[in-house]
Amino acid sequence: MSDLPASLLDELDKKLIVLLRDGRTLIGYLRSIDQFSNLLLHQTIERIYVNEKYGDIPRGIFLIRGENVALCGEIDDQKELNSPLKQIPIEEILELQQNEIEERQRKDKIKLKILKEKGFCLNLESINDDQI
Repeated sequence: MSDLPASLLDELDKKLIVLLRDGRTLIGYLRSIDQFSNLLLHQTIERIYVNEKYGDIPRGIFLIRGENVALCGEIDDQKELNSPLKQIPIEEILELQQNEIEERQRKDKIKLKILKEKGFCLNLESINDDQI
């Protein structure tokens, strides 16, 4: 245990927010860590943010490989209570998230089409012409 970063040891049994490399956000109580910085979270929720709203999905016990952690830190419960963000039901946040993803994909397709029309050589082999 002496090889573990002292900062992680100090966070045991505290409520943490963990941002993963794939963009997900997890919140839970840190129960264990190992020499690879793998984290074991208890009472974990996955929080999804869309604009000024968020929704929580209960995940229970969650094991996170250390290499997948982009950022983690302790949550200040008082500041979380005073957050300007509004919690909404998970069904609503998932719908908003899907709409946001579709809008981003639509904009990306338009950008690719414009670049293609201007003669930029893009790797479009993975994109069908009917998608652009």
